[in-house]
Amino acid sequence: MPIRRLVAPAVALLAALALPALAQDAPAAFAGGRVIPVDAPEIDEGYVLVHEGRVISVGEGDPPATHRGEDVVIIDTTGKVVMPGLVDTHSHIGGIGAADASGPIQPGVRVYDSINVRSSGFRRALAGGLTSLNIMPGSGHLSSGQTVYVKLRFQAEADGKNVRTIDDIAYQFDNGSPMGGLKMANGTNSQRDSEGTFPGTRGRSAFLVREQFIKAQEHARKINNAIDPDTGEVDQSKMPARDLHLETLVEVMAGKRIVHHHTHRHDDIMTVLRLADEFGFRVVLHHVSDGWLVADEIADSGAMVSAILIDSPGGKHEAIGLRFDTPAILEAAGVPTVVHTDDWITDSRLFLRMAAFAVRGGMSREGALRSVTLDGALMMDLDDRVGSLTPGKDADLIVLSGDPFSVYTVVEQTYVEGELAFDRTDPDDLLYALGGYGAAHDTEPYFCCYHQLMTNTRTGLGLRGIQTGGN
Repeated sequence: MPIRRLVAPAVALLAALALPALAQDAPAAFAGGRVIPVDAPEIDEGYVLVHEGRVISVGEGDPPATHRGEDVVIIDTTGKVVMPGLVDTHSHIGGIGAADASGPIQPGVRVYDSINVRSSGFRRALAGGLTSLNIMPGSGHLSSGQTVYVKLRFQAEADGKNVRTIDDIAYQFDNGSPMGGLKMANGTNSQRDSEGTFPGTRGRSAFLVREQFIKAQEHARKINNAIDPDTGEVDQSKMPARDLHLETLVEVMAGKRIVHHHTHRHDDIMTVLRLADEFGFRVVLHHVSDGWLVADEIADSGAMVSAILIDSPGGKHEAIGLRFDTPAILEAAGVPTVVHTDDWITDSRLFLRMAAFAVRGGMSREGALRSVTLDGALMMDLDDRVGSLTPGKDADLIVLSGDPFSVYTVVEQTYVEGELAFDRTDPDDLLYALGGYGAAHDTEPYFCCYHQLMTNTRTGLGLRGIQTGGN
């Protein structure tokens, strides 16, 4: 709290700004199926009424025939399961890139400026039922930059998919800037040559982080001293020079940005908790392979956890303590715990499988459902917008063929703000759900004979056609 009192005058605490809702012409009800609201008991046969991009009501039995004087369009979900769109707290889709090799701590760099919204990863995510993501830079730095929270608003149109810019899919703070947290990391990832700018030990890693936060405190003091406490006027002659790195850390200490912290080993986890306590920032601990060893300490700190259950390919030595029952242990200790994809580590299309693994490891069904929906939204300050089928929230929902934790279940449809964004019966969408030629369209420019390959594949010649008669 002392840190927040120090920095709060220097940066306004900002709430999420609603994205412009896509117009939904008529009220619609997903009716007849099993409804999982997440924040309320499941309904065996119920409905979800949506209109103008929002959830209007959820109930048992038949939906109302009209809403605001308009006839309700019925979407028959008999035999299906309807639940909120999935929220992934840790993804790398979109061809991300942030901090470079020039230094170990670069909080001012934005992953926002590097994302390719035409990446096939977004289509795969929709095929997996994901509707909101925290897209993060990598973990090779103590801080590799700012993350960005996005809503996958790639709705279907008559002439194909509506590809948008990053500006149209990003959540926003009140001032219109892209909403996100700060990616940080410790452990072996950030350790390089001890004679260079990167740290060579865990101790120096913590020192470098502490050093930058102290500089950010001084930066905040200078800003505060330039503000007249009575009138609020700013004396520009007293203002410090702009420093995007320090300004970002000031936002972190003020509570505007949550720190999303890569950490595996139990000692690394404790280092993060010490720094969070010292500088007063909110933190989500990501991965926490050894989280089961320090569950009570995490609970006492008030930190939240985004756990990984499969660290592949190959993993790393500091993840040797990875266990399927870590989410269950953390849940029992009272730690808000979710799972994530770390896509490509786990393909976004298999996100529900991660929650199923958590149940297999002993996590409650309720907790596992929250781990891919509402609790993930909480860790991104979006729980007032998404994560449950609560009236007033965004109409982000998915239609499943069966129980969300069954290996046989598939995502049949994904709706974003009430608009259809993925439909498994659409051959184009099915391609992204299953994979195969054309699913990774963003790699097309790198195939010298791609178009000839596609022509030959359709005619049955395949690769042999290229070798014997292609360009």
